Amino acid sequence: MASLDSVSIAILLGAVLVMAGILSSLLALRFGAPLLLVFLFIGMLAGDAGPGQLQFDDVRTTYLVGSVALALILFDGGLRTRFASIRAVLAPSMVLATAGVLLTALVTAPVAKYALDIYWTEALLLGAVVASTDAAAVFLLVHTQGLRLRPRVGATLEAESGTNDPFAIFLTLMLVEFISIGQSSAAHVAMEFAREAVLGTIVGVVGGRLVVIALNKVALPQGLHAPFVTTAALVVFGVAQMAHASGFLAVYLAGIIIGNRPTRAHNSVVTFLDAATWLAQIVMFVLLGLLVSPRRLVDSLAPAVVVAIALMILARPVAVFLCLAPFRFSWREKIFIAWTGLRGAVAIFLASIPMLVGLSKAYLYFDVAFVVVIISLLLQGWTLAPAARRLHVALPRADRGPRRVELDLPGQLEQQLVGYPVRSKSLYFRRGLIPSWSKPTLVIRDERILTPAEADPVTPGDYIYLLAPPEKAEALDRFFVDMAPSSSPDPHLLGDFMVSGEHTLAELAEVYGVKVEEADRQLTLADYFDIHLDRAPKEGAELALDSIVLVARSLGGGRVNVIGLRLPEEEDEAPPPTRRQRFKRKLADIWAQVAGV
Repeated sequence: MASLDSVSIAILLGAVLVMAGILSSLLALRFGAPLLLVFLFIGMLAGDAGPGQLQFDDVRTTYLVGSVALALILFDGGLRTRFASIRAVLAPSMVLATAGVLLTALVTAPVAKYALDIYWTEALLLGAVVASTDAAAVFLLVHTQGLRLRPRVGATLEAESGTNDPFAIFLTLMLVEFISIGQSSAAHVAMEFAREAVLGTIVGVVGGRLVVIALNKVALPQGLHAPFVTTAALVVFGVAQMAHASGFLAVYLAGIIIGNRPTRAHNSVVTFLDAATWLAQIVMFVLLGLLVSPRRLVDSLAPAVVVAIALMILARPVAVFLCLAPFRFSWREKIFIAWTGLRGAVAIFLASIPMLVGLSKAYLYFDVAFVVVIISLLLQGWTLAPAARRLHVALPRADRGPRRVELDLPGQLEQQLVGYPVRSKSLYFRRGLIPSWSKPTLVIRDERILTPAEADPVTPGDYIYLLAPPEKAEALDRFFVDMAPSSSPDPHLLGDFMVSGEHTLAELAEVYGVKVEEADRQLTLADYFDIHLDRAPKEGAELALDSIVLVARSLGGGRVNVIGLRLPEEEDEAPPPTRRQRFKRKLADIWAQVAGV
């Protein structure tokens, strides 16, 4: 009976710890605190050095839980990644995820060697352990601090954070093997890297496609689609690992494949994975906190602080500036990407590998990684929003979206029902705007179900349901939130090539001679973007209007307020300089007419 009681106590304490982590996260979200710190400190307080007095030193269980949690986190990140949004930044992201990790480790190694008085191989291993950024930490803080990163910066960080973990894991394992065996070669490392990368890619792509086929062909009972996809992700991870490939790369690519193809129950899968990854992170962080010994940390605290500062101020910026040198990033964007290299649970997870294989000084790697993560989240995490605004790489986020209801329709994958409450200050109610790819289907009013024609006009308090493609459902949110006051266009952006978003299509048609549908003539340019863009407008978004291309140049209140005009080029009958001069004069005349309307 005593053994049964101990099991019951373990279950109770584990549940209490997880519940405490969940409740503590509310404070973190409320005050913008780095969430990882909350869970780590809960684990420390529950450990043998804290009031909880729990004796926990099971590194194998921690590594197992950490592997599963990291696999789910990477899969969820891939599932949410729209390939179209990262396609333009694949090259710089891949360079950062590979060469950037290696450069970070190489620059950190000398500092670690002399600060901790260890061998070069041990210093390089420590550099590899803390070299990768933590995607979950970065984007959780971006969300809680109310930021919307500029598209190129956000996409670069998203792709880098999702793909640098596999390379950091590979580098750590290679160095652990070298220290354990005592010999290796560049050819062996290159062959191992090629095998893991190629096989990981094959397993991920094939596994992702098989999951898509199974989801769409197998008639699973309602509610089992999400657990099936989650389990399938772990199967892909396990198969890749058994084949000595990179399971983390495979599961990330599988997520991208599944997330970018039409599947059944897509939104329920994403919601379920949100909860699964949230719980996995809590359990992993608490276990990592349990492994920490505050008494042991004291011995290595000072040199660990030196390593952390060198990593943030020297190693990461050097790696970012060298890797992004061939690409057209401004110095402000480079500084922000360098400062946003937050270290999180991945670093502590990697530090558990030397402990698992029994390397000498294994606890030193763990303790230093722990200190690096704490300092990174405290300094970089809490200064993320001020840095983004000061460097002009982020815009304030729009208000929290409305409560959205999504219903899958059996028998087809292209459309789903998306429902919203109608609010009196919403864009839909005030302007009657709705995207061209959505279709109002029914309205619920006073517990009665009406067709759109029967419910016309829709009133505040109604619930409206629209047909929309699943991948575009989130883009409908902006039509059903309260309209923010329009920001005044930035006068520095106005010039020969820019017009205000408040001008109507009729005014533009009169000046440019373009053809506009009669029903659209009174729409403003901002309305035109809202209706015809698949997603919420972002800077750089383009829309064709007859022979003209409209380019979003500035946003305010979640809408486009400054639009660039790209006119068709004239025939090559005159020398280029003369044509450009005529073109600029023509635009100046047009702007003068439009500005005076």
